[in-house]
Amino acid sequence: MRGRRPKPTLIKQLEGNPGKRRLNANEPQPDGDLHGAPEWLSDTQRESWAFAITNAPPGLLKRLDRSMLAIWVVAEDLHREAASKIAQYGLLTKSPNAGLPLQSPYLAILNKQAQIMIKAGAELGFSPASRTRVQTERTLTGQLPWMLNPLDDPNNLLGPPGGYGEERDVDRFFHD
Repeated sequence: MRGRRPKPTLIKQLEGNPGKRRLNANEPQPDGDLHGAPEWLSDTQRESWAFAITNAPPGLLKRLDRSMLAIWVVAEDLHREAASKIAQYGLLTKSPNAGLPLQSPYLAILNKQAQIMIKAGAELGFSPASRTRVQTERTLTGQLPWMLNPLDDPNNLLGPPGGYGEERDVDRFFHD
């Protein structure tokens, strides 16, 4: 496909439809807010998941965005781990044969995960550049109380792992 990538209708509406073009009334709208982390994420990745869910604008992340957020979370975790290894061992290492200085292999991992985070984050609206054209209310009226303090999550919306509150979509799909 050639040309610019189309903007979602919701983003155009939040921007006030600056081009005054006709909006797509038939654009699919995904159901359900995203809450629980997939069960296969590690503990540190679950922390990143909870951070993203609680700090994203209310209603932004939908269940359909689960895989994109998982990509961002895993990349963020690997990026953090590579950064700690670079801090521990330094930017250079010795080559096994000649003992000459070489770039740390963790630096390549760090850079690749940063690229993945930037791409996935832009798709999710996490980067400052992807938020500049979107206008939202600055009040907390739309937020649930647990979003203000995730430790007060009475309905366990950020957990249990893999859950969305009821049975998982995959269970419903295979057991119909």
